[in-house]
Amino acid sequence: MRLIYLGTPQFAVPPLKSLIAAGHEIQAVITQPDRPVGRKQILTPPPVKVLALAHGIQVYQPEKIRTPEARAIFEPLFKSAEAAVVAAYGRILPGWMLEAPRCGCLNIHSSLLPKYRGAAPINWAIARGEKVTGVTLMQMDEGMDTGAIIAQRSVTIGPEATAEELTLRLADLGAELLLETLPAIADGRVAPVAQDDAQATLAPILKREDGAVDWELTAEQICHRRRGFTPFPGCHAFLGGQRLELVTISPTGNPSLPGVAPGTITRIERDSFTVRCGSGTELLVMAVQPAGKREMSVRDFLNGSKLQPGERLQG
Repeated sequence: MRLIYLGTPQFAVPPLKSLIAAGHEIQAVITQPDRPVGRKQILTPPPVKVLALAHGIQVYQPEKIRTPEARAIFEPLFKSAEAAVVAAYGRILPGWMLEAPRCGCLNIHSSLLPKYRGAAPINWAIARGEKVTGVTLMQMDEGMDTGAIIAQRSVTIGPEATAEELTLRLADLGAELLLETLPAIADGRVAPVAQDDAQATLAPILKREDGAVDWELTAEQICHRRRGFTPFPGCHAFLGGQRLELVTISPTGNPSLPGVAPGTITRIERDSFTVRCGSGTELLVMAVQPAGKREMSVRDFLNGSKLQPGERLQG
């Protein structure tokens, strides 16, 4: 098929790579502009751009797509394509763009819609303790992930999965689903099914404050959030006014003493300390990263601190 591809982060690389390998004609790739990355703020191209240029594909990086100038450039391009494929591009497409290709615009979304519509579905699925997630191939409309469902595939998240690891798995799964479904889309043999809006949940963009621990949650819920929010926004608390990132944590499985406020340090061992959480649960902390310092074991952290049972960690 003659395709336009829109995508930006690593999640969007496997589908594009699969389309190229399968011999589809990628007329152009549209991605976000290069952005400063890291402490040194080095201007860095999106992963999709790197792949596209390596294969000699024309790349566009508009700051905005809802302008007359953008429409003048892209509308003829989209009308010449049979379909546009979108994977984590980072912009809501205007109506004229959605309608221009013969088969419309197809989105690879990293959740089992209508659950987890929004910018961070992988993170929130883990953070909320889901056991299963997946990918959805959707016929895009002008809403936020509200288009009709063409195909879906599910996968077990796993008890130790982080957002980084699950992103890689879902990217590959999305690539497989796309390649399997494109022939039927090209031939008009698909019948997209409308989403049940009553079952919809949201996965809003992550903010730095989402990483602050709510000690009223259970220890298990806090661990879910730690896995879902790695690497950003992490899982942190404040000790004596200083930020402390909780790097390696797990539920103890033991009940806490009654009458102890959530966030209270209940025990200190040689290699760990324990914190009271909601519903009488306890969280075992084995590695931390104090503000401005390297990640370290709790043993090393305790050697340089005066932590005592009964102290409180603030969320």
